Amino acid sequence: MRNRRKRPIIRTHKKLTDMLADKNHDDPSSLQSKTISMETSKRQETTEKKVVGELSPILHVMVDRVKTLLGDPMDLIVREFEFELEQKVTATLLFLEEMNDPQILNEFILSPLMSLSSHKQSSPVPLNHALHYIKQNALALGRVLDVETEDELVEALLAGFSVLLVEGNTKGLKLGTTGGKVRGIEEPSSEVVIRGPKDSFTESIKTNISLIRRRVRSKDIRIEKFKIGEVTHTDVAIVYLENIANPLLIKEIKERIEEVKTDGLLESGQLEEFIQDETVTVFPQFLNTERPDVVIGNLLEGRVGIIINGTPFVLIAPAQFIQFFQSSEDYYMRYDISTFLRLLRFSVFIISLIAPSIYIALTTFHQAMIPTTLLFGIAAQREGVPFPAIAEALIMEITFEILREAGIRMPRAVGVAVSIVGALVLGQAAVQAGLVSPAMVIVVGITAVASFAIPSFAVATSARLLRFPLMLISSVFGFYGLTLALIVIIAHLTSLRSFGYPYLSPFAPIQTQDLKDSLFRFPITKLFKRPEKLSKKNQTRTQPYPVKKKREEETTR
Repeated sequence: MRNRRKRPIIRTHKKLTDMLADKNHDDPSSLQSKTISMETSKRQETTEKKVVGELSPILHVMVDRVKTLLGDPMDLIVREFEFELEQKVTATLLFLEEMNDPQILNEFILSPLMSLSSHKQSSPVPLNHALHYIKQNALALGRVLDVETEDELVEALLAGFSVLLVEGNTKGLKLGTTGGKVRGIEEPSSEVVIRGPKDSFTESIKTNISLIRRRVRSKDIRIEKFKIGEVTHTDVAIVYLENIANPLLIKEIKERIEEVKTDGLLESGQLEEFIQDETVTVFPQFLNTERPDVVIGNLLEGRVGIIINGTPFVLIAPAQFIQFFQSSEDYYMRYDISTFLRLLRFSVFIISLIAPSIYIALTTFHQAMIPTTLLFGIAAQREGVPFPAIAEALIMEITFEILREAGIRMPRAVGVAVSIVGALVLGQAAVQAGLVSPAMVIVVGITAVASFAIPSFAVATSARLLRFPLMLISSVFGFYGLTLALIVIIAHLTSLRSFGYPYLSPFAPIQTQDLKDSLFRFPITKLFKRPEKLSKKNQTRTQPYPVKKKREEETTR
């Protein structure tokens, strides 16, 4: 019964509200009230937008807002001062102490502004034109930009800029006063050369870009910047030569960088993992370097450099396997010496990869391949060793890897000494204790030294990782298993791509023109063309040298 009674009451209530709505609709006063309420709601929305996005014209409100957004940091400097235009104006300069240059702040911002007076002006400047007047007449800086929102202001402060706010203005000025303590340009530590430039990249992206621009004075060089990291907002820049690089390659690199979504980017190795073609591989798909001349040499071939703020290592894409055995000084020496060194580096890579495996296979399965005198000597050495060859090799290799890591992590003053003495003492003690044979110590020592002769640390690490499974395979299947494993590695290398470009180029697929600068280096006067797959626009790199040709003709006569 109660439910039946409620239904007609609800219906009657609806009818009454409809009647009231119709009556108010016909009443002009009600229309006016509606328009007033709509206008007030719009004003509230606009004021809310201003509070959220735009800067407040009241200085102390804006300063408090910035402190709240940044968590009231101890290194935030708030410098309030006054200057005179049409009337006395109050201004505030905001900056983070250790990220700005105090000399620039004092000499080019505070001093000119505080010396402003109405006597120096041809006509009085109203308050709402104060920022424009300051930007055009008072600041002796090369980079002055407008700041319109709170997000832009906070981003500018965190990027190392200073921000000038003026009372009564809803805008600010972002001033290029970036400074602070930055590591200077030093000699490369990981790519030491005998002949060539001695400068290297630093952790500052601006310094790294300047090192490239000093060497490439071309209007065709292009530098495009990105920001990666929801928290760190790391600056990333790609650099290339527009008249040489393939536009499809540039587009692909841009798309991969823009697709990276992460909290932070601290080093180039992290970006390398995000944008590489293949993740399940031990071989590097980017060439990383801290030498500006290496980057520029690759730009001239049509490749793209990727610079990350906070690291001195620049990525170069696409990469080819043969590049990791080339050094920058190869192009600063005679071609015959460069060819010999390249062949030597490739040989030591093979030694580093399979030398212990060959020894294990020979002593375990293929003793007939060892000369008789040497076989008797090895057998005599192994007479008191209780372990098989694979156990000897694993003990020595793991011990050396431990010493290598210990030498890197220890202080520089004792690191080298400890690693060398440790290797000698432990090796001699292991031989005297009968744990390993002297021949195994020699093989492991040659393998270790060979790994240091490879110019690229990334490829040397790949050889270190592959060495252990190859040793295990050789201990079970001998040379047959080792040969099959090497075929699998070569097939894997053939399948790899770096941004779509064949990893084993110019060997697979074969490219005759590019073979002139691979394992062998022809004279520079013969390197007429750039790599065939990279440069689609301008393939000519070197013109025939007329002086040499003229001399040859005169000699023939």
